[in-house]
Amino acid sequence: MTSKSKSGEQPLNRDSVLEAIRLGQGEFGKREIARALRLKGDDKIALKFCLRELLDEGLIRKEGRSAFALTEALPSVTVVIIHDRDNDGELLARPEKSRDDPPIIRMAPGEGAGGRGHPALGVGDRALVRLFPEDDGSYEARLIRKLGQSAHKILCVLKKGRGQPRLKPVDRRAKNELLPAKGEAEKAKDGDLVLCRLGREHRHGLKTAIIEEVIGDANSPRAGSLIALHSHGIPTGFGDEELAEVQQLKPVTIGDRTDLRDIPLITIDPIDARDHDDAVWAAPDDDPKNPDGWRVIVAIADVAAYVKPGSALDRGALKRGNSVYLPDRVVPMLPERLSNDLCSLRELEERPCMAVEMIFDANGHKCRHHFIRGWMKSAAKLAYDHAQAAINGHPNDKTGPLLEPVLKPLWGAYRALAKARKERGPLEIDAPERKVRIGEDGHVTRIETRDRFDAHKLIEEFMIQANVCAAETLEQKGRPLIYRAHEPPSLEKMESLADFLSTIDMKWSKGEPPRPDRFNRLLEQARGGEHYETVNEVVLRSQSQAVYSVENPGHYGLNLRRYAHFTSPIRRYADLTAHRALIRGCKLGKDGQTDAEASQLEAIAEDISTLERRAMAAERDATDRFIAQFLAERVGSEFEGRITGVTRFGCFVRLEETGADGLVPVSRLGQERFFHDEALHALVGNETGNMYRLGMPVTVRLDEATPITGGLLFEMLTPPERGPKRRRGAQRGRPKPAFRKGPRKKGRRR
Repeated sequence: MTSKSKSGEQPLNRDSVLEAIRLGQGEFGKREIARALRLKGDDKIALKFCLRELLDEGLIRKEGRSAFALTEALPSVTVVIIHDRDNDGELLARPEKSRDDPPIIRMAPGEGAGGRGHPALGVGDRALVRLFPEDDGSYEARLIRKLGQSAHKILCVLKKGRGQPRLKPVDRRAKNELLPAKGEAEKAKDGDLVLCRLGREHRHGLKTAIIEEVIGDANSPRAGSLIALHSHGIPTGFGDEELAEVQQLKPVTIGDRTDLRDIPLITIDPIDARDHDDAVWAAPDDDPKNPDGWRVIVAIADVAAYVKPGSALDRGALKRGNSVYLPDRVVPMLPERLSNDLCSLRELEERPCMAVEMIFDANGHKCRHHFIRGWMKSAAKLAYDHAQAAINGHPNDKTGPLLEPVLKPLWGAYRALAKARKERGPLEIDAPERKVRIGEDGHVTRIETRDRFDAHKLIEEFMIQANVCAAETLEQKGRPLIYRAHEPPSLEKMESLADFLSTIDMKWSKGEPPRPDRFNRLLEQARGGEHYETVNEVVLRSQSQAVYSVENPGHYGLNLRRYAHFTSPIRRYADLTAHRALIRGCKLGKDGQTDAEASQLEAIAEDISTLERRAMAAERDATDRFIAQFLAERVGSEFEGRITGVTRFGCFVRLEETGADGLVPVSRLGQERFFHDEALHALVGNETGNMYRLGMPVTVRLDEATPITGGLLFEMLTPPERGPKRRRGAQRGRPKPAFRKGPRKKGRRR
């Protein structure tokens, strides 16, 4: 990009912008660059696009809030964190000390799979790697060693069969067993789940381990949750100081709170919910200046009334960051006396609350809002399906009396808000949620897809609006806050999406801005076709991960400029910080945000973002283990599924019946050798060119189901699809085979 500066000064081009940033030594923002280049008028607008291009290409990076700095080449040997997998399941890494947008780092083929003396790598692991630059500015990484292993604790199952006892790691990525150190095997029984610390390396190559804790029977039906919690280091109890503090708490009184007891606020939750932190109410607005408008109140449990900044309860809640929801249990952020009693908006019981009253016009646009520190009594506790059934004309004894005075006004307000939502155009990805049902004996009884009613959407939209109000008010009051931040998809992920869509005859212009409404049109275009589920999956994978941040890039997925979490303080620490900031900003009490907490929000945001990812990983791992337990009795059965990922070592298949994901190793695809073609998102046969592609419907046979690791292995029964017609000599220059017999020669690179 080059343009002649209208001011007659230095021309605006990429080189001059890069030189200005270099001279600024990381302290130049857009204003300083424009001043250095003496830009005026339209040149300043052109500068904005030039900076965006340089950012997308990785030539510059953001430094702090608004400055830019040149992207420096990474050292050849560096410490990285494995942070994600790409669309094909390959491990992605970033430099440990990078604060900004780093270049793409991909682990070389086989480098993260374990073996050859190296432990397996997974998302969240740290590793020392050697980097090799690629032509596109990315890097290939080769593992030198996994870091932190000496202090690392490993969850294993003790096996005392014939011969020497062994310790089998429960992590499916770990390939090597361990040997109990001398006398250690006597600490536990055969089949026990044990927490181990690595010892010395055995002369035969296996490492020894010290058993530090016996967790329980690995074959018990609820072992899946125990393994997930211990594997991810999630604390499951409360400290003595926390328990002593919670026992000394006395219920707060109404004091000078706003009395909301005459307003029939109700809670609408899953049928098995135990804590209730949000209640809703709506009514037509009686202001003649707002015809057909609506009043909406969202009331939230007042956790800040009990959990004071710096207290033992506060420190414990921050250490957990959030509640963790596993198939058979909940690990709460707060002790039960708070989460299920004092702070839970129980039916017909008086409770303190933080509430926001919002006024909407007939088309769902918010006119105004204000926050209240209130005193409420929930008029009813309803389940989603019961509330929906009442609206659909099938009320029961409980919902019947509520239908006219409470439920119909709620739905009326929701219909207005739905108009504004449609106009706003948030990202609408269809991602069915599956629920693992557990019986009283701890075994899985069934796996079902959760129905999504208008009742779910109503609560979701009301909560979104309340969260927006929290962010807007805190900005207006000048109080520091933690935003829920969601950035647009990266350029690299958009290019990958465009490449995939071209393989199924769908188009996405690489130069087209990835607006949410553009994604929605793509999904609508795919709806009803054979690729709809796959397009949903790939669009979902292309999105950035939402985080907590004191910076405000907006919320891309919801298409909102300001967004904070306010509505779930019982189970999310971020919401508690928002409550305290509102209490102080709106002068609603003396127990609001302290100066000390305000100064620590950036560190808190980083911590709770990490803790949220930890909880999500534990929830996913526990679900995988319960599903593997459920399918273990069906080994040998055939299932219909769809390929959801392709890698150099095989393809991942998701079963239609249960939503379970498993691997078909490349060695089980038949006699032909297969290559991973990144452009086609497919495994391609060496001889025929036929392929197994992303999104392809297949039939597989379940060969192995291992509840202890959550792993499923399939054998492919569907033949490959006919690939594009190949020209003579097309074999030359193809990627190396995904499956290689014999050891790799030393020093060879891909």
